[in-house]
Amino acid sequence: MPPPAPGDREARRKDVSEAVWAVLADKGFGGLTLRAVAGAMNGSTGMLMHYFPTKRALIAHALDLLEVRTAARPRRARPAEGLPSVRATLLDILPLTPDDTACNRIWVSSWDLALADEGLAGEQAGRYARLRGMVRPHLEAASRLHQLGDANAEAEQLAAVAVAFAHGLVVQALFDPDRFPADVQTAMLDDFLASLGRSPLTPPDARTPD
Repeated sequence: MPPPAPGDREARRKDVSEAVWAVLADKGFGGLTLRAVAGAMNGSTGMLMHYFPTKRALIAHALDLLEVRTAARPRRARPAEGLPSVRATLLDILPLTPDDTACNRIWVSSWDLALADEGLAGEQAGRYARLRGMVRPHLEAASRLHQLGDANAEAEQLAAVAVAFAHGLVVQALFDPDRFPADVQTAMLDDFLASLGRSPLTPPDARTPD
């Protein structure tokens, strides 16, 4: 089969991405194959080979698509500087609604594939770095506003702790939704943020000297 003409290729790109997303939403990364995507498009695997010559290319595209879809979801307004904005940012990560739960399930299903491929793992590490970068400015503001219990805590480290907390809660909520419904997740997040304000996160000997 000859490759599609440039105009046709661009016209089909959206259809291909929609089909990839449909497979991800239904089966996760474990069910993401050229055959499954072709079936979602009522097309052929030969046609898809013009877009994804390898399974890795398909997975890389799916991860990029997932990141774009995640970023495009409605976000909560940032109510005030500092910890209130940290709260809103982390609430956007948690599986508090059916749509958020579905998106998080897809992300978690991608981890095995990313861990098995050095290049994909590096790209995933970059995504986490960008996520920490979203949280860090709000923690810097919290420090300026004296909302943190540890005046010596670095915003970069706190951002890593906050993202680790949120993603740990995501995993527990996905595997045990009855134990971690939306109200429990929110209460746990509020307790975590309160702990940032009332107690140091680092032992005295690990703090940056004045």
